[in-house]
Amino acid sequence: MKFEMEDVTVYFPYDNIYPEQYSYMVELKRALDARGHCLLEMPTGTGKTIALLSLITSYVLSKPQSPLKLIYCTRTVHEMEKTLAELKKLHDYQVQRLGPAARILAVGLSSRKNLCVNPRVLSAENRDSVDAGCRKLTASWVRALAERNPSVPTCEFFEDYERAGSGAVLPPGVYTLQDLRAFGKQKGWCPYFLARHMVQFANVVVYSYQYLLDPKVAGIISKEMQRECVVVFDEAHNIDNVCIEALSVCVRRQTLEGATRNLHRMEQEIDRFKATDESRLRAEYQRLVEGLALRGDLRVNDTWLANPALPDDILKEAVPGNIRRADFFLRVLRRFVQYLKGRLETENVEKESPVTFVASVANQAGIDQKALKFCYDRLHSLMLTLEITDTDEFLHIQTICDFATLVGTYARGFSIIIEPFDERMPDVRDPVLQLSCHDASLAIKPVFDRFQTVVITSGTLSPIDLYPRLLNFNPVVSRSFTMSLTRDCICPMVLTRGSDQLPVSTKFDMRSDLGVVRNYGRLLLEMVSVVPDGIVCFFVSYSYMDEIVNSWNESGILKDIMQHKLVFIETQDVVETTLALDNYRRACDCGRGAVFFSVARGKVAEGIDFDRHYGRLVIMFGVPFQYTLSKYSRHDKRSKLPGWILSHLRDAHLNLSTDMAVYIAREFLRKMAQPYDKAGSGGKKTLLSQEDIEKMGDGSLNEMLY
Repeated sequence: MKFEMEDVTVYFPYDNIYPEQYSYMVELKRALDARGHCLLEMPTGTGKTIALLSLITSYVLSKPQSPLKLIYCTRTVHEMEKTLAELKKLHDYQVQRLGPAARILAVGLSSRKNLCVNPRVLSAENRDSVDAGCRKLTASWVRALAERNPSVPTCEFFEDYERAGSGAVLPPGVYTLQDLRAFGKQKGWCPYFLARHMVQFANVVVYSYQYLLDPKVAGIISKEMQRECVVVFDEAHNIDNVCIEALSVCVRRQTLEGATRNLHRMEQEIDRFKATDESRLRAEYQRLVEGLALRGDLRVNDTWLANPALPDDILKEAVPGNIRRADFFLRVLRRFVQYLKGRLETENVEKESPVTFVASVANQAGIDQKALKFCYDRLHSLMLTLEITDTDEFLHIQTICDFATLVGTYARGFSIIIEPFDERMPDVRDPVLQLSCHDASLAIKPVFDRFQTVVITSGTLSPIDLYPRLLNFNPVVSRSFTMSLTRDCICPMVLTRGSDQLPVSTKFDMRSDLGVVRNYGRLLLEMVSVVPDGIVCFFVSYSYMDEIVNSWNESGILKDIMQHKLVFIETQDVVETTLALDNYRRACDCGRGAVFFSVARGKVAEGIDFDRHYGRLVIMFGVPFQYTLSKYSRHDKRSKLPGWILSHLRDAHLNLSTDMAVYIAREFLRKMAQPYDKAGSGGKKTLLSQEDIEKMGDGSLNEMLY
């Protein structure tokens, strides 16, 4: 359908539109017109993505004199592919209506592991190994050596891409990751480096949050993006966590042992260069003396990661004299690693500020703040000088230099926390030292400052007024939308008691109580006997899920559950979780039914759709609030639920016991099985046609929408 929205002709690839989609577009256009940032909460499953894509691409088509670039950020590769698939459908429709003038270039960008087509490199087991495998074949010094010695292996896809020169371009169109791989194989070009190159020319770029929020990645991938961009963070309810994680570092004993091995290897490489090619070390020293940019002239295939500090906080000056010489720098790192080993020998939890920590490092290890601040850039320069390609082997020393640079850069917004035990295994000594960022606004501030419009959107942003305070910005539009339904097709309930009337809760002092664990198990057992198809269970953390599942297994509850449905569990391994999800869906498809155990704010909770028969019931075993009582039976907590859930949460469905919840679920499912009027009744339409939008004036439209 095609309709007018003030001065913009909107092209929408479906015959009908939900009222909330139309309202969403109206508010989004207000933000674009004002060239400001916005917060938009729209119910899950109401077509937020296609509404957003339709409005922004139509806005650009209607205003060719001020072209905007769309940067669409997702949490997962699965979300990225879904977004590009929606955009492809929209693009086909716009080209059909407008002809070649509507053609755009849209590219998805992901890691080498998701884009590489070289079988030798892809055989590596994880992303870091794939990155290192690529560098071993494409680094400039490897290619130079291969020119002299043809037996040195290189990547034929990268070589063909380089030979194509300026002719290596993508024709207009929408390219998913699969499309990029297919195009690369067809042309014989490397899809990863082709996509990296085309990002600067594309009208739409879809990639991960980290490509904008993590300074180490953003400094390489996104530094060329112009101000005239609309940046969208989709499924952004946990964006504060992403920002905090981008600037936080965790160091364990294994990290320090690995760093020690890395330093020994680098010392051997330095000795080898002193014996065979000392001029390289002298040239690097001279470059550092003159304060030249460490990365300014690097080829794209030689880049590693950028500085972990934010761009405005990186000193534009020469590296300090005491770490310019390679061997001196390694001595400084050895002293720092030794200092950290000593700090991990604590018996108690310790917490201190970066200022106190840096002063302690200076007193005990003789390393000043400026030397710490330059550690990451100095390490990067040295690894290039030593022509190290197996970067996956040097992740430990990279982590140490990350830590050093951040603690040397920031005096506020961070804490150093040292714990002698891991919370997952409190009986086993496993000390951990964390540099914890407390201020989510630090990582996202460069994004707000740099780009014209930033859209933060999700199905669950409530309480919506919290995000401007967390992220320290002033949105020009902040709006939460309701859901248009022809019937009450969701049934939220709050369970506070088991069948034995004992209270259940995931409060820290109750969560491990055997009565609570047993009642949670009985609840799930009762529900699997009455709910068909798929059931998804979310726990507050991986450790709590492990504890509960082990207890259910020992008590026999898990065996009883599996009499009714198969059970699949999310792990922290991506491959295992993907396999479990595929088998879960297969079990639902064939009628066997299944239960999926997952973690709130884990991999599955972010961006995997459990639509139709894959999600007949969702059970939240507690709520992942921090430092608060986790029960939605309390009004102050309940009021923070999204409006579209609150509107269906009846007083009679609060403070339930297991038997009452099972009865309500059974009655609800029976009601949902009855035929109903899909077009809507009672004068309120849940689907608008093009004719409806054209006929309605503003007053009648508002009456229908609200």
